[in-house]
Amino acid sequence: MKRKQFVQSLAGAALVALALPAGAQTAQDPAAAYPSKPIRIVVGYAPGGANDILARILAQKMQEGLGREVVVENKPSTGAIVGSVAVANAAPDGYTLLHSSNSHTTLASLIKNLPYDPVKDFVPVSLLLRSVGFVLAVHPSVPARSVKEFVALARAHPGTLNYGSGGIGNTMHFAAEQFSMAAGTKLMHVPYKGSGQAVVDLVGGRIELCFLSARSALAHVRAGKLRALGISARERWSELPDVPTIEEAGVKGFVTAAWYGFWFPAGTPNEYVTRINTEAAKAMEDPATRRKLVDEGLVTVASTPQAFVTAIAEEIEMNRKLVARIGLTPQ
Repeated sequence: MKRKQFVQSLAGAALVALALPAGAQTAQDPAAAYPSKPIRIVVGYAPGGANDILARILAQKMQEGLGREVVVENKPSTGAIVGSVAVANAAPDGYTLLHSSNSHTTLASLIKNLPYDPVKDFVPVSLLLRSVGFVLAVHPSVPARSVKEFVALARAHPGTLNYGSGGIGNTMHFAAEQFSMAAGTKLMHVPYKGSGQAVVDLVGGRIELCFLSARSALAHVRAGKLRALGISARERWSELPDVPTIEEAGVKGFVTAAWYGFWFPAGTPNEYVTRINTEAAKAMEDPATRRKLVDEGLVTVASTPQAFVTAIAEEIEMNRKLVARIGLTPQ
């Protein structure tokens, strides 16, 4: 009798479960239903820039695996601060992602009262991509045809060669200062409000050099408007095979590249972090998506969240030392 009652109760429970809405069945396990609505990727830069383009490439492919729309929302501002604040203040429910670059780790060393903590207010999801490096590009009027000749020229005329960047703390700025320290040179910084204007002035001969993203330098180098002396990565770039790495050209220890990653707001459950990490990695394994990324001058990384935590900590410490060495005072 007891066995019969037990079987009947199980059958009744199953019928009740079938009658319940899907949301009620998964109410005690929200991760099982995740995502149940569109996911928003916040980009702290204007549409059309590198961060925006990459976020849209990934969003388009990730939504196939997630089964929900993934939308990109631009919140442009200096240093991408507005976008970072928006994500730091968002609900930690797995539906708001930050897509950003090295700037996430540089600003802590440059801005005294940053309105968020780049470590405590976020959960790293994945270091997604690295660039193929920065090209040391000079105007053709510069009398140097190699890294060695450029270093000799800069040492002979300290403080007279001007380099442009997208602003104080921009990746172009830090790349140039890292080079200057490694090479024993003194270069003069000319900050712009964006990398585009720096490129315009370099091509126009109003400044002597820039550390440009490989992709943005390529067309100007091929057209003879700029001269590429070296690239800052560990390996040569297939698009400019005759341009040596700066390290192999004699500046030992100088290797740097822009990188891009995903963050969630602090407190986001690990299950959601793992899911997005997995879907991002799957998206970058897709041949068509990988081709788009390669065309943008990028190499896929798709790190674990733990590896990204380590990389962020190391870069923040390196930036702190760099800022102190070049005498920048946090504003």
